[in-house]
Amino acid sequence: MASSHFQPPGPGMGHLPSVKEDGSRLALHPADVQGRFITWRRVVFAALIAIYVALPLVHVGGRPSIHLDVAARRFYLFGNTYNAQDFWLVLFLLTTIGFGLLFATAWLGRVWCGWACPQTVFLEGVYRRIERWIDGPRERRLRTAAGPWTVERVLRAVGKHSAYVAVSLLLAHVALSLFVSAQGLTGMVRDGPVQHPVAFAWAMAVTGALYFNFAWFREQLCVVLCPYGRLQSAMQDRDSLIIGYDLGRGEPRGRVQKVKAEGVEPPRLGDCVDCRRCVVVCPTGIDIRNGLQMDCIACAQCVDACDEVMDKVGRPRGLVRYDSLNGLAGQGRRVSRLRLFLYGGLLLASVLALGVSLARRTPFEANLLRLQGTTYLLEGSMIRNQFDLHLVNKNPTESTFSLRVDSPVAASVVVPQQQVKLASLESFRVPLFLTVERGQALPFTFYLEVTDEASGQVKRLEAHFLGPPESGY
Repeated sequence: MASSHFQPPGPGMGHLPSVKEDGSRLALHPADVQGRFITWRRVVFAALIAIYVALPLVHVGGRPSIHLDVAARRFYLFGNTYNAQDFWLVLFLLTTIGFGLLFATAWLGRVWCGWACPQTVFLEGVYRRIERWIDGPRERRLRTAAGPWTVERVLRAVGKHSAYVAVSLLLAHVALSLFVSAQGLTGMVRDGPVQHPVAFAWAMAVTGALYFNFAWFREQLCVVLCPYGRLQSAMQDRDSLIIGYDLGRGEPRGRVQKVKAEGVEPPRLGDCVDCRRCVVVCPTGIDIRNGLQMDCIACAQCVDACDEVMDKVGRPRGLVRYDSLNGLAGQGRRVSRLRLFLYGGLLLASVLALGVSLARRTPFEANLLRLQGTTYLLEGSMIRNQFDLHLVNKNPTESTFSLRVDSPVAASVVVPQQQVKLASLESFRVPLFLTVERGQALPFTFYLEVTDEASGQVKRLEAHFLGPPESGY
């Protein structure tokens, strides 16, 4: 982040906490913490994981909540059906997500990283809990990592990594079911990998990626690969909500001294007792007392840890807290500011554009094209034009469509099917023949009205009737 957002660096800020001086990896073992923020985060994690697992299982309108059938170019989202022709809607969806992230970051800082990012949700909500359950608290994990490989350590490692693989397999199959549906996935598993080698390969690749990430790579994804942290200085300002250390209240730090030594008053110290509890609970290993850092994901574990210590020593909570840089400097935090209005306006505009696009989207596609070959046909005193109607039902259920031709001149209209019944996302071609007598004023424009009987929506398609030059063309 920008240097203006940092307080002067303290010891240990010269390199990443998870990297040794020689550049090798240093495994982090965050300590357990209890408090109001970790409790709420666990509730949020559980809700997000439940939603993720439920998306392919819960049906809306007879279809899974989300089914992205890429092979067939059919997409089912919360009871609505889409095909490749609706791909333009993705532009408004992406801009809405992008501006939403900008607005949330300017207002609430890295709330996404600490509370809702899948990397955080699954690492802290699933994999680290497995590690704590099998390997025990931080102190025992550190002793085990520094000690020799005993039978007990091997058994624990096998059990832990087996659990990691099992969870990764489950998450990978849930991801796969979003594309093949839960019912389709069940059939594939029943048939075996030989019958579905592509799906099996994808499942194994995703499982391997999840295992590598959550079993070993972990916080490196956030501090090394993810560009979001490096963009904070552009998206945040001094009034954005962050987690910070109250330097004025906490310094000079030192151990609590309860008695006088030989009648001498102990030196005046700040509220920070230098217990380093905020450091050992941090999932990225930083010292929040060194100021705002790119590695901080705003998880608030240091807040809970510090509040717990403040309670024990009888001092007010909030030495480490959610605040802004201005708030921590004693200047107060401004919520209403130009940056928020700008990002909020862009977010509102993108939401409105997406909403209008979805509202104006018709439940069917209809295109009227002239048949390839001849422009018109002459049959004695008659001129005939031939067209082809391409109709696609984008309703989630079977629908019936009615066809009607509106011509400004007397014409003989031949439509083999006045009504067409189509299943969801089924397409059909209907030929259309218009015949008029020679001598009419040509060309002229006529219309084909296509009506969805279920919704009552009408599409009025325009076409031109053409003829030879001697007919007035």
